[in-house]
Amino acid sequence: MSILHGRNSEQGGAFQLLGVGSPLLDILVQVDDAFLGTIPGEKGGMVMVDAEFQRSVLDRLPVEPRLVPGGSTGNTVFGLARLGVPAAMLGKLGDDEHGRFYRRKLRELGGSDEAFIATAEMPTGTCLSMITPDAERTMRTALGASLLLRTDEAEAVDFTKYDFVYIEGYMFYSAIMPTVLRKAKEAGCRIGVDLASFEVVRDFRESLPSILREYVDVIMANEEEAAMLLGDIPVAEQLDTLASWCEVAAIKLGRQGAVVKSGNETARVPAQLVADPADTTAAGDLWATGFLYGLYEGKNLAESAFYGALVSSEVVKVVGSEIPEERWREIKRRMNEGN
Repeated sequence: MSILHGRNSEQGGAFQLLGVGSPLLDILVQVDDAFLGTIPGEKGGMVMVDAEFQRSVLDRLPVEPRLVPGGSTGNTVFGLARLGVPAAMLGKLGDDEHGRFYRRKLRELGGSDEAFIATAEMPTGTCLSMITPDAERTMRTALGASLLLRTDEAEAVDFTKYDFVYIEGYMFYSAIMPTVLRKAKEAGCRIGVDLASFEVVRDFRESLPSILREYVDVIMANEEEAAMLLGDIPVAEQLDTLASWCEVAAIKLGRQGAVVKSGNETARVPAQLVADPADTTAAGDLWATGFLYGLYEGKNLAESAFYGALVSSEVVKVVGSEIPEERWREIKRRMNEGN
């Protein structure tokens, strides 16, 4: 039985994973620097905007954009569904065409839209990503409906039907996070968290150790996040500390690969380097996809981390988080070959 399996499948039910996060629709469009110059704010990076501002930019786009389901948890969950893991996602969408598109895309991959909640109060959250010829992305994000998930709605979720609950670190800013952790643990779910960004760790540094010890079974961090949480100590010591709090710990080291530990088992796995990456957005999210898939399949830590590196290396070859179908076939072929 893999570490992802909780009480539901242990008692004979069918395995199911629940992702918890902000479902955002990525709006990808190629623009030139002249058009970008008409948009307030600096080139590059990400700025939060309201839906009205974003609409004013969308109405002036020179070409038709491409729509891709996104958000940190969304990227991971869509990848897992594509690999055949029964997966759903708890998050709030607008009762609009963008929200219906997001739900439909997950269903088409074999996932479930049962846990999405729709609202007419605000539109579906979107991230407008404008890509200039130099491959730089300038993002203007309107979180929209994803901000409106309420504690009573999280209380109403039947966590007993899920085995593994995967949560993006950004949810520490949400009022529902304590409810999700408590209800998932009470239901016998295993819990995984990706710390998401060093800003999240900085803002919750005091409370994170006790939360990880009490609730989290699988913790994933990159080197910046681990250093922010644990200080400037050797990576091996950071890994030992995380693994003393959680059953499985992983620290992603960028081009240096990743280190993972569970109990007495430790592995260091190299990255699958890409000579000329097109876009590193979602690389961490898709690393989580591969790593969790390996754990779901009962693979050892080294093989699971290899899966993470493999999927991550494919997403950096494309703009956005959507890996083409033919590349997924290649990913599965290499997984079958083993590390």
